Amino acid sequence: MPYIKVAEGTSAPVELYYEDHGAGRPVVLIHGWPLNGASWEKQTAALLASGHRVITYDRRGFGRSDQPADGYDYDTLAADLDRLLTALDLRDVVLAGFSMGTGEVTRYLGAYGSERIAKAVLIGVVPPFLLKTDDNPAGVEGSVFKGIEEGVRADRFAFVSQFLADFYNTDVLGGERISEEAVRASWNVAVGASAKGTLDCVQAWLTDFRADLPRIDVPTLIIHGDADRILPVDSTAVPLARLIDGAELKVIPGGPHGLLWTHADEVNSALLAFLG
Repeated sequence: MPYIKVAEGTSAPVELYYEDHGAGRPVVLIHGWPLNGASWEKQTAALLASGHRVITYDRRGFGRSDQPADGYDYDTLAADLDRLLTALDLRDVVLAGFSMGTGEVTRYLGAYGSERIAKAVLIGVVPPFLLKTDDNPAGVEGSVFKGIEEGVRADRFAFVSQFLADFYNTDVLGGERISEEAVRASWNVAVGASAKGTLDCVQAWLTDFRADLPRIDVPTLIIHGDADRILPVDSTAVPLARLIDGAELKVIPGGPHGLLWTHADEVNSALLAFLG
């Protein structure tokens, strides 16, 4: 299995697991919390069928990548992405992030620029700034994130079960757009992640990306579900589309946060049209 070293680490190197398939323009897919690169299953199939080269990787602490005790901030995670792009010498890249992965895309473009990047896709977005503050009144109350941290600390396995129910809106879409088996598969991946990484990432979500946004100078597509219970569209995608010059916003009716699976056809249609 292919791995790329992204850091020396405290006691051993930190290596990321990645997969690289197909040919053509490279599309790098960055997954959400607390899943792994395989969560792009339905998009990977569509992109390969359309003649793209598709690279997925597991964020440090998740999936088959190493699980260090630190490095779960967006500066480090963007540096990990930069090392992967550099090691594979990828250019003319489409960077696509889902959920937490939208932070890596945004911080990467803010810190490293667009020399290697042709387009950006942000799905189920974290930016521009999740936390409610005096200058961000549409954000989410800080108590919500404290509750998530408390839930993870108290019983990570039970917390993941409830999180996935809201991730996929199973009370509405279960049995129709997502099966019990698919939810269980997500649970299995999620609980195999680093316990510390799972917890530390919550603080990363509170990153203020507003200073990064003016540096995004590539065509950008934002996709978000209007039934997203995890990252409400009015606190995330709507203001983000206003802050990225020329960004295109595609709102998926009835789409939950986990719309990569539940609304794969709609997501793939918008994605492939944007890639041309």
